[in-house]
Amino acid sequence: MTRKSRRLWLVLSCLACFTITTALVLNAFSSSIVFFMAPSQLVQKPPAPDRVIRLGGMVVAGSLRRETDGKTPVNFFRVTDGQAAVEVRFEGILPDLFREGQSVVALGSYHVGAPFAASEVLAKHDETYMPKEVAEALQRSGKWDPRFGKPPSSESWTSMIRDDAKGHTTP
Repeated sequence: MTRKSRRLWLVLSCLACFTITTALVLNAFSSSIVFFMAPSQLVQKPPAPDRVIRLGGMVVAGSLRRETDGKTPVNFFRVTDGQAAVEVRFEGILPDLFREGQSVVALGSYHVGAPFAASEVLAKHDETYMPKEVAEALQRSGKWDPRFGKPPSSESWTSMIRDDAKGHTTP
C-alpha cells in the first residue's frame, strides 16, 4: 500500500467516524427535545402518541373537574388558546397557583380521541407573568397584541374562553 492510499484510507475512516458520531448525537437530541404546542396546533396536527410535548394556554373557566382513583386525585380541565380547547387529565395534586382563567403549561402526551395526559402542570406565579409560549399563542390567535398593553386579565378571558371554545373542543 502506498503512502498516498494509506492517507486516503485514514481520511475516509475519519470522515466515516465523524458522520456516525454526528448522526448519533443528532438522534439523541431529537428524542429529548420537548416541543411547545397551543391547543389549536394540537388539534390541527396531533403529534405521535409517544411524543412528549408541552401544551400551553388558558384554563377554561368552569372546566375543572376533580375525581379520585383510589387515593390518587385525578383532575380534568380544558386548556384553550382562544381558537380551540383541549381536555387535560392530570393525576396528582395541582399547583397551589392553579386557577381557572389563568395561564398554564402542561407536560405530557396526546392520543387523538383521548384527553391530553399530563405528567406535570405548571401554573403562573403572579398576576403579571405569562409563559412566553402562551403569550405567542395568544398573539397568533389574535387575542392579544403586545403593542396595545398587557395581556388580557383572567376576568376578560373567562368570557372570551366560554364564547370561543364552545364549538372548537376535543374530547
